[in-house]
Amino acid sequence: MAQALNKSTIDLFGGDREWTASDWTASDDRVRGGESQSYFETDGSSGRFYGHLDIDTLGGAGFASQRTTGEGRNWDLSDYHGIKLNVDKADGKKYTLILKDSLLPQNPDNGREQATTSYEYDFETTAPSTVDHPSSQAIYIPWSSFKPTYRGRQQDDAKPLKTSNIKRLSIMMRSFFGSQKGPFSVTISSISAYTDKAEATNPATRGSTGKGGPSPSRPIRTSCGASWRSLLTYGALTLATLLALHTLYRRYARE
Repeated sequence: MAQALNKSTIDLFGGDREWTASDWTASDDRVRGGESQSYFETDGSSGRFYGHLDIDTLGGAGFASQRTTGEGRNWDLSDYHGIKLNVDKADGKKYTLILKDSLLPQNPDNGREQATTSYEYDFETTAPSTVDHPSSQAIYIPWSSFKPTYRGRQQDDAKPLKTSNIKRLSIMMRSFFGSQKGPFSVTISSISAYTDKAEATNPATRGSTGKGGPSPSRPIRTSCGASWRSLLTYGALTLATLLALHTLYRRYARE
């Protein structure tokens, strides 16, 4: 039975829970005849997902990924509002975080695992510019941002992600229709579940990219009320100026 976790933030990998290489295994396009290859290594405090993405063999497509091992995982994250990624170092490429809430046994005919719905979120990383400006990011992904797909196609009629029964987590590098290829590397210090309270009180929740700006994976919120007030004030001042000029013009015209 799944166990609910009642904290503002809970570490799934990293943080309070040490990274272990045996928790991860490769799932690359080699199963479809491709030549991409991924690896996972850890020093305990962070996990590095890296490898080489080949897109020529499969005609512009290709993917390399690492997924969690074991069939008995069952995270109950229903008390939380999404997943937080603390990226320690990256290469400026786009990656995909994938969650699954159901798994099927292997197909007896070919020995492959049968497909189920995946819930995906694409996130862009930043490349380090200087030693003083590393590529660290804090990326918050609400549950609603995970899009359901089946065999790579978006499923608009799919059921919402069952957050009380998450069974697998994957990190993927793919070509995005030939837009990226070759070597890749991203180091993640922690993967956690978070609540809105944790996001509001943590200074890192603004999506630090290491360059002082917001993360490209998070929208910038603006105050519509403040914008309208500024516009109305500007309009009133402009109207007053025009009226004053009109009065002066009429006065000089009479003279």
